[in-house]
Amino acid sequence: MRLGLNLGYWGAGNDAANLELAKEADRLGFSVVWAAEAYGSDAPTVLAWVAAQTERVDVGSAILQIPARTPAMAAMTAATLDSLSGGRFRMGLGVSGPQVSEGWHGVRFDKPLARTREYVDIVRMALRRERLRYDGTHYTLPLPDGPGKALTLTVHPVREHIPLYLAAVGPKNVELAGEIADGWLAIFFSPEDSAESLTALRAGREKAGKTLDGFDVVPTVPLAVGDDWRACADSVRPYAALYVGGMGSRQKNFYNALAARMGFAAEAAEVQDKYLARDYQGAMAALPVDFLDRTSLLGPKQRIADRMKAYAEAGVTTLTVSPMLQDLDQGIAALRTASEALDLAGVGS
Repeated sequence: MRLGLNLGYWGAGNDAANLELAKEADRLGFSVVWAAEAYGSDAPTVLAWVAAQTERVDVGSAILQIPARTPAMAAMTAATLDSLSGGRFRMGLGVSGPQVSEGWHGVRFDKPLARTREYVDIVRMALRRERLRYDGTHYTLPLPDGPGKALTLTVHPVREHIPLYLAAVGPKNVELAGEIADGWLAIFFSPEDSAESLTALRAGREKAGKTLDGFDVVPTVPLAVGDDWRACADSVRPYAALYVGGMGSRQKNFYNALAARMGFAAEAAEVQDKYLARDYQGAMAALPVDFLDRTSLLGPKQRIADRMKAYAEAGVTTLTVSPMLQDLDQGIAALRTASEALDLAGVGS
């Protein structure tokens, strides 16, 4: 198992610290640094900036939003970042959610699985530098009865195959990741509750005539280091409450549904009720500490090492940490503790 670092969204006031964390991850031998996007900073600009100031660590999008770009534009971005970084780019894709897709990008959130399948087909065609001809339900290239022509990507990526990941929460989407991607970007992954997701992944791999060998299982987990793991859990509450309570509508919140499938249905409903009523403190307080503990790395080094071993045994191949920042020094210390804990767990690769 390797370590990754998730920088989250840029522009939240900790940008200089995030760059220093990326540099530290590079020095520590982390496998990859990821950047996110929603309706603020975009991931490719951040990744280009990070790649220019690091040497070895891969840079990955977690995620590029599918409704934000045509598949051809996504392929252009991937090829450019791979070239500029010297072959260090990993392409994470995701459909986002209805509120962002329809409210921000003006793209209907319909048939996300079928749309994702076609999108990945076209991205891979473009990156293979084939002429783009595609006759799908959601995408048609070139457009019929017009002046468009089938074109070929002019940029040569450094690698023949740029690793492609899908962010997925629901079982059907996780199965699709197993079928058509090189890796799965997971959130709120719990080793104790991973059987359903891993079964879905295997089903997808079987459809493709493959196994999980060589497939990258990549959860992002909050990291908080300290003597009292319960106090560390409190630092995760704002992040978890946002996702479980407020990331999506009452009718469609993928993270809330995931918490319910993990056995926290009543608590997840309470978190959402309070968050949508703008009782943010109440929403944070309603999160069960067991949920936070199952899905985070909390406490002193030995306890984190024990959890890392559980993640590795559950099938995780890249464990991406997201330090709950108090200040830069604590963030760097947390990354060093994570690196030492991986060695202590004896599951590094």
